[in-house]
Amino acid sequence: MKSRLSLCALAAVLACSVNAKVADEARKPNTLTKAEKQAGWKLLFDGKTTAGWRGYKMDKMPPGWEVIDGALVRVRGGAGGKGAGGGDDIVTTGEFDNFDLELDWKVVRKGNSGVLYHVSEEPITSWHYAPEVQILDNSAYPTRDKRQLAGACYDLYAPAKDVTKPPGQWNRLRILVNGAHVEHWMNGEKIVEYELWSDDWNQRVANSKHKSQAKFGTFRKGLISLQEHSDRVEFQNIKIRPLPARQGK
Repeated sequence: MKSRLSLCALAAVLACSVNAKVADEARKPNTLTKAEKQAGWKLLFDGKTTAGWRGYKMDKMPPGWEVIDGALVRVRGGAGGKGAGGGDDIVTTGEFDNFDLELDWKVVRKGNSGVLYHVSEEPITSWHYAPEVQILDNSAYPTRDKRQLAGACYDLYAPAKDVTKPPGQWNRLRILVNGAHVEHWMNGEKIVEYELWSDDWNQRVANSKHKSQAKFGTFRKGLISLQEHSDRVEFQNIKIRPLPARQGK
């Protein structure tokens, strides 16, 4: 009986070790699990190089971005002067229309950045025409317009609540764009939801900083952009799952 119990205990220990190993592999940064690959997810950052990215209106990466310890890091301002902070935004080499995008981000104290979608390279900078999901150290701006806090559709839709983590800690952002329907998720909670090109959308744009840009938010396909805003910001686990086109949208 003791021998049988010992064997059972040993089997349980081995099973726990295997499960722990599988869990560790699943949590390894900048990789996809077998299930994710089967579901259609694709990595936009391999954790080692800047392959798949380039500067806005450039054919190469700006000098202010580097890969450090498995993260894509904006370490200093570039010289191009096209970014929101006087440096250079970066964009994917491919375009997307409907998609599910996930990434991890963290900023320093007072850090500011953004993730933009349906980006066109017509204007001088990415945010002139493209919707921006704000990245920010909310704790440093207690009186800021809530439509400009982390997770907001910048200057248009405020997050339902602040679920961000302090500077220096990783936050998980998800952006779902399915036809006109858009959702922003932060650290596992849906905080923003809206319909592109709806009456509500148009009214908000007309009363925002974007009102002077006639083409703002009109593109239905474009690049994904990470904003350079003069502050250090880090990204990892950047992955996307293209979605099929929605009929009538």
